[in-house]
Amino acid sequence: MHLLLLVCLFVCCCHVRAQQQQQLLLHTQDFEVLASVKNSMADLPGGCFFSTWEFAADIDPCKSFNGVECITAPDGSKRVSSLFLGPQSAGSPGLSGTLTPALGRLMYLTQLSISAGSVQGELPSSLGNLHNLQILSCDQNRVSGHIPGSFSNLQNLEILQLSQNALDGSIPWAIGELPSLKILVLSGNKLSGSIPSFSSLSLMHLDLRNNELSGRIPNLPSSLQYLSLTRNALSGGLGSLVMLQGLNYLDCSFNQFTGSIPSVLFLLPLSYLMLNRNSLSGQVTVTSPININYVDLSYNHLEGTISPFLSGAQSLFLNNNNFVGAVPEVFVSRMQSADLLSLYLQHNFLNDWGALGNSSLPPSVAVCLQYNCLTPPQQSLCPKNIAGAAARPGYQCLKVSGTPG
Repeated sequence: MHLLLLVCLFVCCCHVRAQQQQQLLLHTQDFEVLASVKNSMADLPGGCFFSTWEFAADIDPCKSFNGVECITAPDGSKRVSSLFLGPQSAGSPGLSGTLTPALGRLMYLTQLSISAGSVQGELPSSLGNLHNLQILSCDQNRVSGHIPGSFSNLQNLEILQLSQNALDGSIPWAIGELPSLKILVLSGNKLSGSIPSFSSLSLMHLDLRNNELSGRIPNLPSSLQYLSLTRNALSGGLGSLVMLQGLNYLDCSFNQFTGSIPSVLFLLPLSYLMLNRNSLSGQVTVTSPININYVDLSYNHLEGTISPFLSGAQSLFLNNNNFVGAVPEVFVSRMQSADLLSLYLQHNFLNDWGALGNSSLPPSVAVCLQYNCLTPPQQSLCPKNIAGAAARPGYQCLKVSGTPG
């Protein structure tokens, strides 16, 4: 009897000692979460991310596990603070499997990043329990389902990147109310519905391209510097963009926007302005020389004469509109000095080349003028490196009201 009691005491002491030893290495709760992560995920063929994840009482995951970083909590225990799941080098095989709901128990986690791979299934709603989370990234995987409404609890979240997955449904309005959000990238999914309003005064980067979003552009924070909404089904005017005084990248192409282009947009500190493939109309009013490297207004219903102030661009696409009149002479001098490198004016109703007809341009400059009301047509102005230029001679329009071919 005494011997049995001694054995029981010895076993209990060993178990307690093992738990205490493990807690010195990593808190038991976080240790169990990491075990759940490994059980729910695996390396893709050729990968070796999980090769260091050996679970034993004498192994410290904080020191030996790939992608695991820890901090010392106030109670002295070690807790997981950052979790980088999958190889960080580009082109390496990522992970397969699903995201375990146990991740929501890593209470000290500030960063969760999953590298590109074949992770599928839904985003666990338990991730909303990670009140200290600042970065959540899971790009280029196969994650599906809705964005959990529980993300409204992530009040410290600064970066949310979920691009190139299979997410559907709407963007939760609570996402727009996250006070610390700086970067939101949801591109390349199947998200629908309207764009929520954003209350964060620190939002700098908003990328919602390649989705199925509809409705108008809401009022956005003046802190925004990057905005990409291309390839959605958005409509209405562009008036809400005039308040974005710090914007340096704007892509609203391939949508259903209507109305005129606010002249204020040409005064913003933009490097890229892409409004092509919409239904914008009216004259393009530019009040001073622009300093925008890349301007694409093609495939709209814009009309009137071409402003000479647009010559400040390096690449200018005005093709497939209803512009009339002459090619501004300042364009010629800009092209001769190779400051204006690309000028696409085809499929308009221009009837005067101005000095461009007798000018010699550097070989690095691309000009395309075919299918205008130009006399006589000069195919030489349509370089062979432009698709279809060599096979389609310039179009001589007999009537300004006619429709180019």
